[in-house]
Amino acid sequence: MAASDASGCTIVGMCNPLLDISAVVPAEVLAKYGVKSGDAVLAEEKHMPVYSELVEKYKVDYIAGGAGQNSIRVAQWMLNKPNMTAYFGAVGADAYAAQMKAQASRDGVNVQYMEVADQPTGTCAVLVTADGERSLIANLAAANSFKASHLETAGPKAVIDAASIFYITGFFLTVSVDAIEIVGRHCVENKKTLCMNLSAPFLIQFFGDQMNAVIPYVDIMFGNETEAAAMGEKMGWGSDIPTIAKNLAALPKASGLKCRTVIITQGSTATCVCAEGVVTSYPVEPLAKEALVDTNGAGDAFVGGFLSQMAKGEDMAKCVDAGHWAARVIIQRSGCSYPEVCDYK
Repeated sequence: MAASDASGCTIVGMCNPLLDISAVVPAEVLAKYGVKSGDAVLAEEKHMPVYSELVEKYKVDYIAGGAGQNSIRVAQWMLNKPNMTAYFGAVGADAYAAQMKAQASRDGVNVQYMEVADQPTGTCAVLVTADGERSLIANLAAANSFKASHLETAGPKAVIDAASIFYITGFFLTVSVDAIEIVGRHCVENKKTLCMNLSAPFLIQFFGDQMNAVIPYVDIMFGNETEAAAMGEKMGWGSDIPTIAKNLAALPKASGLKCRTVIITQGSTATCVCAEGVVTSYPVEPLAKEALVDTNGAGDAFVGGFLSQMAKGEDMAKCVDAGHWAARVIIQRSGCSYPEVCDYK
């Protein structure tokens, strides 16, 4: 890819690209594989049969997924101008990768996958129960083989130079802290913005050293109430969400140019934002229960909506409003999917 092709890129995402295999299943399936409603876990040996079981026994949807890719696709949809976004992650040399790349490219994303010859493309079992809640079981496969050296190749390097906003999920902590630190240093040195997501409680509980290594680079940290609670417990900050947000915002930063902003979503409850040390609550417009189809991708969509307006230079209230709007659209559909036309005003 020539550098000129990246010239319009504003937002770059980096995460684990996974093909979502999504199905509505009875609660017994969750129990069988030892996951709870709302869980997001990495697949172990005991989970491996779930992928074939979904395909064989249930009606499945295949969607270009992975949390970061979801967010970038939503941001691209809301920006409605090709190549405003780009995405890095590792995939296999197979049909699943081709399917994901075609879908994301169709959406206008500048896809910069690293191709791994000896691993299949990662997949994520999305178990949706009758109440619309989802549980995720991710088999990273090729995604786990991402190398920081990919960022030095021509396409990714051009994208990194052009972009001003970077978004990396916490899930990537299990893959390449080196790559996160490279992007983090680039943001500090060039006065750009690095956004990250807590992503899942297990990352806070078991990958604390990796998280501590990259938090100093983070300008905006996203998370939900469950992840915030895990952070509060781990750090001894208690269970009050605004207090946790303030403490997380106050952790040391590599760049002294701006305070860290922390944004905690709480489902249908108001979103908590700590910016410049001040906590503000942003209400969520209620949605009738019968309109809820699937919560998979709600948090990812929130981030995508938020970043789309941040890229336009909008204020915090507008960015949060766009996040709420995007999440509202996604939860009324199956998987992290959206209408062809974005009518957000």
